[in-house]
Amino acid sequence: MKITHTRIPLTILGLAASCGLVLAIHTGQALTGATAAGSSKPSTDAPSLVAAATRTRPVVSSQWHWQNPLPQGNNLRGASFVDANTGTVVGEYGTIVRTTDGGNSWTIQASGTTQTLWAVSFTDVNNGTAVGEGGTIVGTTDGGANWASQPSGTTLQLRGVSFTDANNGAAVGESGTILRTTDGGSSWVPQSSGTLNTLFGVSFIDTNTGTAVGGSCGIGGESTVLRTTDGGQHWVSQANPGTVCLFKVSFTDVNFGTAVGDGGLILRTTNGGNTWSPQTSGTTKTLYGVSFIDTNNGTISGFELGGTGIILRTTDGGSNWVEQTNYLLPQGANAFYAVSFTDANTGTIVGDAGIILQTTDGGTQWNSQPTVTFNFLYGVSFTDSNAGTVVGYENPDGMILRTTDGGNSWVRQNSGIGDPFAGLNFFGVHFVNSNIGTLVGQEGIILRTTDGGNNWTQQTADTTDWLYAVQFSDENHGTAVGFLEGKILSTTDGGQNWGVQSSGATGLLGVYFTDNNTGTVVGNDGAILRTTDGGQNWTPQTSGTINQLRAVWFADANTGTVVGDLGTILRTTDGGQTWVSQISGVSEILLGVSFTDASNGTAVGQLGTMVNTTDGGQTWSRQESGTNQDLYNISFTETNKGTAVGGFGAILGTTAQGPTPTPTPSVTPSPSPTPSATPRATPRPRPTPHPRPTPR
Repeated sequence: MKITHTRIPLTILGLAASCGLVLAIHTGQALTGATAAGSSKPSTDAPSLVAAATRTRPVVSSQWHWQNPLPQGNNLRGASFVDANTGTVVGEYGTIVRTTDGGNSWTIQASGTTQTLWAVSFTDVNNGTAVGEGGTIVGTTDGGANWASQPSGTTLQLRGVSFTDANNGAAVGESGTILRTTDGGSSWVPQSSGTLNTLFGVSFIDTNTGTAVGGSCGIGGESTVLRTTDGGQHWVSQANPGTVCLFKVSFTDVNFGTAVGDGGLILRTTNGGNTWSPQTSGTTKTLYGVSFIDTNNGTISGFELGGTGIILRTTDGGSNWVEQTNYLLPQGANAFYAVSFTDANTGTIVGDAGIILQTTDGGTQWNSQPTVTFNFLYGVSFTDSNAGTVVGYENPDGMILRTTDGGNSWVRQNSGIGDPFAGLNFFGVHFVNSNIGTLVGQEGIILRTTDGGNNWTQQTADTTDWLYAVQFSDENHGTAVGFLEGKILSTTDGGQNWGVQSSGATGLLGVYFTDNNTGTVVGNDGAILRTTDGGQNWTPQTSGTINQLRAVWFADANTGTVVGDLGTILRTTDGGQTWVSQISGVSEILLGVSFTDASNGTAVGQLGTMVNTTDGGQTWSRQESGTNQDLYNISFTETNKGTAVGGFGAILGTTAQGPTPTPTPSVTPSPSPTPSATPRATPRPRPTPHPRPTPR
């Protein structure tokens, strides 16, 4: 079969969901600031659903933990190491991760917030401060065993922080915000910066002497450099040749400093900023992190929009910058945001999807944490608490991952097919037992295994529709559905032959059969179709919504649940003759749902959304998933044993925590385009929404 499409994984459109969007797709690259486009058709039931979604619902704690990437998969934005062994990294969803053994093991710490943390500064192994969105400031005096919120007095984003000792520090952010503390964060006092430009980075060399950088980003922008020599009582703007945003700055003493920014900009001063001189970086990529340990030795980290990350190294104060490429990462994420060195040899770089790169030889070799993939994962199927399969995107041959130990370890399987130009997307997977399973994907791809995935055989179907879901009622009887053409494919012989059934639907996303004859499919414009004769006839049912319906699950022939856009949850107890809207308590798009019986179920979706019910949906409670990565699917085999999968290789499990990861170079290079984001005043890495055309 000829593959002509580029990789276009499924994604979600949050802000535009209330406009009755069709299913969205993206190119596999996370581009910040993209506007979601949708159909012009209004959602007639959006007000009632939004009202229901905004009612107060309890947040239920859970035991979800990361199985991939390790030690976790939230985007990391800041890093601070005080010595070769002890360091802390921070990022989205309030993520704080700590090591005390040079990265051999990491501990996820409770920050007390789900706001993005953009920067962190430790002065010793115990005292540290992190800052982020919404004016968030959290501090610790015990190495992160406990983090306490501190009063910032602002709701503006804070993007940089620098402490010189346990008491004295400064934070900077949006609209020229500068905050100063002299009591370890018990109180923060605003200072006058003299600018409304966003300040992204700050570096204090002693209690009095500090430099903040930022700028006005975009066309016609400018670089902002501010200097204080009296602890911030006065900030003076310094002239510089930059014309783009500066994101970080690093001083080693009162005179020597380096600032980095957009378009490969590097500025250097040797006289405390009286003059700043540009240096030749050799790149036009965004340079976002910089760390100097003395006047000569420095490292810069960054990325390219839609491209790969970059690491630059100098040993002569920036007269020469050399790109370092001696690292290996799985496909899917190469955006490097922050760098922290403690000596000329020992350093750490962090970035998207929980990337952690470490070196002990000045970057001659960078080692990464053990991660199977950073690419998007869309389908998951477990047959018991141990045996499960996950599918998603990979170049060239699609992603298939298998576990036989409940997700403590994942093994990559070979699909046997591939597209060397763009890679393949596998969207849905279903196993009827530990050996026999089927997966579906782009352009009518159907693969079958009878040995637990050791071997996959491609099956022939008369369609090039993009198949998003598949479900078998036994080894022989199965159904797959497609979105672009709304196709329903059926087999009664284990896929040796697939027939196309007439549905009349405009686009289908979910399917569930309770036996060989009785099944339901859902999709575009609130479509729900029902068959009781194995698909010979499909009857439309009244859903009561025109929202996109994404997934369906049935406990028996009568009792089922459907989830979709705007937090939509529908329930039937009479085989779909009537569907009743349930209050999910969320407004995000719900993409997957799994029940273990008629009462106990969980739905997942956009921005790490997870809701749970124990009473058949009479009440739904939000669970803390621990991430804001989009979650595309979920599979439960027992009430407390489940697996959820999503963006940037996210795999979350509820079973026992696996072994402590040790840093080792990944075995897979990263030649393909990878998700990144261009920092602006409020960067938010998300897959670029491209509305999928509504099949008619």
